[in-house]
Amino acid sequence: MPSLLAVEFIIVGGSYAGLSAAMALGRARCRVVVLDAGEPRNRTTPHAHNLLLHDGDAPAELAARARQQVAAYPTVQLLPARATGAEQLADGTFRVTTAAHGAFAAPTLLLATGMRDELPPLPGFADCWGTSIIHCPYCHGYEVADQPTGLWMNGEMVAHMVAMLLNWTRELTVFTNGPATFGADVRALLARHGVGLEETPVDALLHTGAQLNGLGLADGRARPLRVLYAKVPWHQGSELPAQLGCALDDMGLLRVDEQNQTTVPGVYALGDNCTMMHQLANAIGVGNRVGGTLSRNLILGRTLPVPA
Repeated sequence: MPSLLAVEFIIVGGSYAGLSAAMALGRARCRVVVLDAGEPRNRTTPHAHNLLLHDGDAPAELAARARQQVAAYPTVQLLPARATGAEQLADGTFRVTTAAHGAFAAPTLLLATGMRDELPPLPGFADCWGTSIIHCPYCHGYEVADQPTGLWMNGEMVAHMVAMLLNWTRELTVFTNGPATFGADVRALLARHGVGLEETPVDALLHTGAQLNGLGLADGRARPLRVLYAKVPWHQGSELPAQLGCALDDMGLLRVDEQNQTTVPGVYALGDNCTMMHQLANAIGVGNRVGGTLSRNLILGRTLPVPA
């Protein structure tokens, strides 16, 4: 597709943040290509929540509708392609390569590449992830409130998470999957609020399809549960930021300025890869803001005189 080789903006990642930015740029008549590998982070989640006007809708249906709406703008091309490499050329433009569609070049690159969750290698964990094993009470807590609930987590941050979850349930147990690594203050907090503590390692997930029924412990006991909040490790969802030399913060997120520009000028990040606010509403809002700002800068750069 030779006409797509050179564009004004390349967006890597065609989920909510990437599509929102593409719509803002497309409406400003900017030439954009969106490269999407088709692996959204929330692909196992049956319902989207805390998203005004679409509370309870299926994320896959929302994404399909968004792609259809963005594709209506003739200056935006959506390609089902995995970006395999990125580099900055001598003239300052960015070159992104794909296996299926060749290479694309643009002066501005937007990375909406998300994060990848590292799920424990426990049979059944992945089956329940996003349905009855969840990560965020703001996204899912209302639907599972007041049920027997577990928190799969260790370390001092347990105190913060417990304090939050007590708003949604009083039947809460912390599963540290081994000896607790937090101190006496956290233990006292748990005891004060009647929160259970289970340090025996978990060796089995009891579930029916995507519905968790309980946790099997290494000593043979079974702890019945309907809901498990899990704080699992994460890492960047793409190798492109590292290839470009984009710096990360202490949380493993891309470091960005107030305009969402990374430490590499001309490379912008949006969505889960650069913020702790991993919610659809935030991704859509940030994508719209970054797309609008970049289109305005491009338009004004064309029409206003350059200072001597």
